[in-house]
Amino acid sequence: MSDILFQPYTLGPYTLKNRIVMAPLTRCRAGQPGNIPTELNARYYAQRASAGLIISEATQVSQQGQGYAWTPGIHTLDQVKGWRSIADAVHTAGGLIFMQLWHVGRISHPALQPDGQLPVAPSAIRPSGTAFIVNERGEAERVPFVTPRALATEEMPYIVKQYAHGASNALKAGVDGVEIHAANGYLLDQFLNTSSNRRNDQYGGSVENRARLLMEVVDAVCRIWGSQRVAVRISPLGTFNDMGDDDPEALFGYVAERLNAFNLAYLHVVEPEVARDPASPNFDVRGPAIMKLIRTRYRGTLIVCGGYDQRKATACIEEGRADLVAFGRLFIANPDLPERFRQNAELNLPDESTFYGGGAEGYVDYPTLRQLRGQEPMPAIDEG
Repeated sequence: MSDILFQPYTLGPYTLKNRIVMAPLTRCRAGQPGNIPTELNARYYAQRASAGLIISEATQVSQQGQGYAWTPGIHTLDQVKGWRSIADAVHTAGGLIFMQLWHVGRISHPALQPDGQLPVAPSAIRPSGTAFIVNERGEAERVPFVTPRALATEEMPYIVKQYAHGASNALKAGVDGVEIHAANGYLLDQFLNTSSNRRNDQYGGSVENRARLLMEVVDAVCRIWGSQRVAVRISPLGTFNDMGDDDPEALFGYVAERLNAFNLAYLHVVEPEVARDPASPNFDVRGPAIMKLIRTRYRGTLIVCGGYDQRKATACIEEGRADLVAFGRLFIANPDLPERFRQNAELNLPDESTFYGGGAEGYVDYPTLRQLRGQEPMPAIDEG
């Protein structure tokens, strides 16, 4: 198999040691109270520092932006200190880390909002499904989503300021860059898609209007970080959190081309797995076409993710469909994933029951190859 995954890659001011990226993975293990990163979180990321780039779990830029129990924030001084410990641990281990900046919009619940307020959204449309909250007994609980409050036009600068504040705090925390989360049905994606945006002001209607908030956020964050350390994540054809658009080719073709003006570090595209498998009964013929469209329109570094394995990732880069490939579940269970790929070694299987919430189990106790072979001590399972 080709060694292209293990070749260095220039990304803005950085040289990645390989083209294997750790995808952002929500794990719901921030310290409480305060949603503050802890030593346990720092250990988790440091274990995975052999990735060419780590993209952190989604990190809310404000309390209003929180949508799940026990997710970390980047809007308080204590949270900044917690993220500083993570950045230091990753750097000591020889890695690079970008922080993903997050506002969930309507994918929240009053139990998570300041003063029990309604979540906000482009339009007052209630999503299906349930929110992951902490109940009065301090336990995780799933409760139905509520109908959100539609943001007023005059509130848009405040939303942009939330992202700018989070970006400024991320810079203070010492991470290497930031990725703006505009995918998976969260706030910026809600503005992009017609299924969730029914506005009739300058933030709704046309493709240009629906993309306006994203571009304002990108501009504000680039002013803080410099564009070469800022990235964006999108999810064309995504249906998670009730997403969908009347003309996704026009929408995401425009977004990809418009982002060229910022000279970003990269564009990160969540690629539906079924879009690459013609044998799947759910195969969407638009998938390969929209990915080709984005690759054609966007002139910078492109990262793709979505169910890739080593073989598919190698083929993707060799064929020029992307420059880097991000892996999610494989990195959960295999902290030394690049080395396992290099040796064509067997992979640990992830334990889905420990994905969200909990402590060290299913988080920092997956063994590396060297540990399995007795060359290093097995990972500690204390809570840190």
